[in-house]
Amino acid sequence: MAEKSKPAQVACPQCGRVTPWAPANAYRPFCSERCRTIDLGQWASESYRIPATESEWDQAEGKD
Repeated sequence: MAEKSKPAQVACPQCGRVTPWAPANAYRPFCSERCRTIDLGQWASESYRIPATESEWDQAEGKD
């Protein structure tokens, strides 16, 4: 009989607490609904940004 392996453990991206990466964790990769909501709020308030160089924007607008 095969033994069931434990799910991988990951750090919550918001608070750093170790949490299982398993279907039983409805909030994965977060440890809780609170951490998931905080992260969503940071995206919504534009606290997270993806950096871009000026040349990328210039090329998108057709400028040289």
